[in-house]
Amino acid sequence: MISAALLSTLFLVLTVSANPIAVRESQAKLPLARRLNVTSVHNLLRHDVARAKFLRASAEAKLSGASDFHTRQVIDEQVDSQAVSYIAPIGVGSPAATYQLLVDTGSSNTWVGATQPYIMTNTSFPTGNNVSVNYGSGSFAGIEFLDTVTIANGFAIPRQSIGDAVTSTGFQGTDGIIGIGPNKLTLGTLTPETNTLIATVTDNAFSSGLISSDQLGISFEPTTSANALNGEISWGGTDRSKFTGNITFTNITKTQPAALFWGIDQNITYGNDEIPILMNGSGVSVFEFTRDAQAWPRTLNTAIGGTADNVYLIVGDIGTDSASGFDFVNGFAFLERFYSVFDTANNRVGFANTSHTMDQVNVMD
Repeated sequence: MISAALLSTLFLVLTVSANPIAVRESQAKLPLARRLNVTSVHNLLRHDVARAKFLRASAEAKLSGASDFHTRQVIDEQVDSQAVSYIAPIGVGSPAATYQLLVDTGSSNTWVGATQPYIMTNTSFPTGNNVSVNYGSGSFAGIEFLDTVTIANGFAIPRQSIGDAVTSTGFQGTDGIIGIGPNKLTLGTLTPETNTLIATVTDNAFSSGLISSDQLGISFEPTTSANALNGEISWGGTDRSKFTGNITFTNITKTQPAALFWGIDQNITYGNDEIPILMNGSGVSVFEFTRDAQAWPRTLNTAIGGTADNVYLIVGDIGTDSASGFDFVNGFAFLERFYSVFDTANNRVGFANTSHTMDQVNVMD
C-alpha cells in the first residue's frame, strides 16, 4: 500500500521501427470479458510473480534445449487460481461447443477441458501426440487434436491444434486457454514430436485465408467493476474506433529470453525527474503510464481483501535482477490504457494511445 500522494508517472520510451502508420481494418472481432478471481493482495502478488518467474525459466529452458521442461515442475511454489483475466467464448468442433477460454499473449497453445470436457465431433482428428504446458500459476496435460475453432460467425479456423486436457490445475471457473503468443513458445510442448512447432490460431487463420494479415489488435478498457465486457481482439488488423492517433511499431527484441515472447526493448523512467528504472535503448517514442493507471481500482479494494481507503499499486518487483534479458512485464493494467498490435508477419509490436489512456478512475483524491 502507498499513499496516493506518492504516486508518480511512469514513462515508457520505445525505439520506433518505422514511421508511425495506420494498419488495415479488421473484419473479424472477438469480444472479451474481464473476470476477477482474487482472495487477497498477497495471493494475487504470488500468482503474478510465479507466472513471471516461470515465463523466464521456460524460455531459458527452451534456449538450452531442455525438451521436457513443460512436463516437470520447475517453480516450486504453491499458487492458487488468483488472477485478473480476460475471457473469450470460443467454439470448438462442428457443431461447435462453446468454451470460456483465458486469452493469453504469454503462451501459444490452445486447449480446453479444465471445466467443460472436450467434445469430439466429425472435425476432431487425434494427432498421436500428447501435449502439456506448465504456466507456473497452473498447468495442463492431455491429448492433441486437430479441430475447427470458431472465433465468430463466419470465422471458423480449420485443423487447429487443440489440447484435450486430461488433467489441469489453476484454471477453476474457466475451460482453458487460447494462446496468442509467438509460436516459438510451443516448442517442447508435444510428445513424442518435441521439436515440432504448433501453428497458433492467428497463424492458421492467416494461412487459411480467413485474414489478410498475420496480426491482431487488442483493446482493453479500464473498469472499476469486478466483471465487465470491456475488451476486444481484432483478427488480421485493427479497430480504428479503439485508438487515437497512429500506431507506433517497435521490433521484437533480439535479447534472450525475452525474444521468445512479444518482448521489446524499452526505457522506463519514473516521475517528472525521469528517474531511470530500466534502460534498454535510445528510444524515440514516449508513452505515459499515469499515476492513476498504476493503482488498483479503489472501488475493488475489498474484493482483494484490502482496506477501502488505501491505494494499492499494480507495479511491482517480478523477482529477477535487471539486465537479465527478462526485466519488465507490461501486464493487463498497461494494456487497458493502450491499444496493442501483435504483428507476427513483421516481427513487431505496436502501441497507440486510446481515449482511456488518461482516465482518472482508480485513485480518487
